[in-house]
Formats: sequence, C-alpha cells, structure tokens
Amino acid sequence: MTQSKRIIIAAVILVAIGGAVVGLEALRRQRVTEADLEPGSIPIYVDGEMEAAFTPGDLESLEQVSFQDAEEGKTQKGWMLRDALLLHLTEENLTPQTEITVISTSREKSAELTWSEVNDPSNMVMFDLSGRGTLKLVSQLDKLNTRDEWVQDTDRIEVEAP
Repeated sequence: MTQSKRIIIAAVILVAIGGAVVGLEALRRQRVTEADLEPGSIPIYVDGEMEAAFTPGDLESLEQVSFQDAEEGKTQKGWMLRDALLLHLTEENLTPQTEITVISTSREKSAELTWSEVNDPSNMVMFDLSGRGTLKLVSQLDKLNTRDEWVQDTDRIEVEAP
C-alpha cells in the first residue's frame, strides 16, 4: 500500500469518527430533561419517557374557555387539557382508552382520565390559573368537579397507551 493510500484511509477514518462524535452530540442535545425546562413548564411523559413539555408560552396559542363550577358557582377560566396535549402529541397516538394522569407532586395528588374524557368538550377538562400563579386541573366531570378533587400546582402529565 502506498503512502498516499494510507493518508487517504486515515483521513476517511478521522472524518468518520468526527461525524460520529458530532452526530452523537446532536442526539444528546435533542434529549430534553426536566432540568432543561423553563420555570413553570409541565413535562409530558409518554409511556415513561419525557416527550415534551407544556410551557407558559404555550398558553398564548390556546383558546381560553370557561365554565361555572357547581360547588361555588364561580367562573373557572382557562385552557383545555386536550388542546395543551395536542400542541405536543399527535391525535393518532391517542386512543379513547389512552390513560392520562395529571399530577401535583407537591400536593401528592393526581387525577386519572382517559383520552375520551379529556377529548370531550362537554367535560371541560381544563387548566385554570390558580391564585398562586400555578395551573390547576378542573373539570365538570363528576370525579373532578369539586375543589377537593382538583389537581392544584400541576407539575407532571403522564400519558400511557392501554
């Protein structure tokens, strides 16, 4: 083998190694962790893997809705959970039986819903801004229609395929 062939082979190997390093670094950067999220973001986990996050900026792109709560007759005004999820997930991956759990780790509270419940506009499954500036999950569903059942200080959403 001539000297020029050895140089060409060495150069190709170096380029391949460099390309692999750059590619792996790009993949590493794409993986978002909770530590990378902006304050106030709510991570969305799909089948145990963090897929996306609902951010405070997302609220600007969503239509606001409201209803009168049955318990005190106060207006609850906010954004549909369905719309928030569809900003980051495709509807094709959500079957009527897909389980959606909205969690507040600080309050050790959660609500388990199906996609069919969340997707039905008459249920008014929505985030309302609390007096503390955090999001609370409210609804007209029987299992989520009183203040004791609401999930205040929401900080995690889990989506599990059936």
